[in-house]
Amino acid sequence: MIRRLLVGLCCLSVLGAAGAGAAWQGLLARIETPHRDLPSEGVFVDVRPGDSTRAIAERLEAAGVVREAWTFRFAAWRGRHERSLQAGEYHFDAPVSPAAALAKIVAGRVHLKAITFPEGLTLPQMGAIVEEWGLAPAAEFAAAAQRVELVADLDPDAADLEGYLFPETYSLPRTATVDDLVAAMVARFRVVFDAELRSRAAERGLSVRDVVTLASIIQRESGSGEEFALVSAVFNNRLRIGMPLQSDPTTIYALERAGRYDGNLTRANLRFDSPYNTYVYGGLPPGPIAAPGGAVLRAALAPADVTYLYFVSRNDGTHAFADTLREHNRNVREFQVEYFRRRRGP
Repeated sequence: MIRRLLVGLCCLSVLGAAGAGAAWQGLLARIETPHRDLPSEGVFVDVRPGDSTRAIAERLEAAGVVREAWTFRFAAWRGRHERSLQAGEYHFDAPVSPAAALAKIVAGRVHLKAITFPEGLTLPQMGAIVEEWGLAPAAEFAAAAQRVELVADLDPDAADLEGYLFPETYSLPRTATVDDLVAAMVARFRVVFDAELRSRAAERGLSVRDVVTLASIIQRESGSGEEFALVSAVFNNRLRIGMPLQSDPTTIYALERAGRYDGNLTRANLRFDSPYNTYVYGGLPPGPIAAPGGAVLRAALAPADVTYLYFVSRNDGTHAFADTLREHNRNVREFQVEYFRRRRGP
């Protein structure tokens, strides 16, 4: 069709430059005119690797994106883009001209849907997001999160991917599977936990698993980036002197794993027998209790130069830190006992 158009233009040029010029302007107008018959719900068009311009044009015509396939081919020929069309799935949800459709495919503006995982989530919490997003049932995500071979070189003892699915926003095509997502999250973890951090961990005598586990506890204890290094210092100081971490989030994680957490942490819960309960067992728990972000991973390996051994929430997103138990008890009275007494009123 393109060749016939060019022959026609040559014939017109013989008959008169004015006629040829008008025909050429008409062609340019055609490739800049949107096709108005696109379905209101929009359409998806898949461009496969190795597809010819003709195949793509015909698929666009069949989907109702362009009125005639030849207009798209002409636009590609005119712009010398026949070899620069990018594979992927494209979503057209409003009328576009052949030239605009071409520009979208040349630029590779494929259809992607973003899914966001906040920092500090457990695998079940991530699974709930995956299910809500519509990618797959939570159970399917849980199964994919058992692919420990993805981190075997980093953590040969991993029983699942808890802590190794990096919390971030991921843009995925409609055809993505939970396996694709999990692989992307592990790949991102590897980028963040780079050779420098691995070297720093080795210098401190810590395995990757140790660092991720410690970072996950810090992440669950504080949502303030300004405090990460301070919280890290408390736990590093305790580990150094053999003092139990006594971290509430580890106990909550233990209870959640056993299906026994109801949203309230009691004194009896603190005695729950689980290797994840750092009130009962010393040292780090057996593995991560959540997905730490990059800042927390770095803070776990770079604690603040302080001697703190205690901290308690101020109930405003920050914590009060202390060196001694006596000072800590004063902070507990002020920021916990008295705070909640005032809230209850007389």
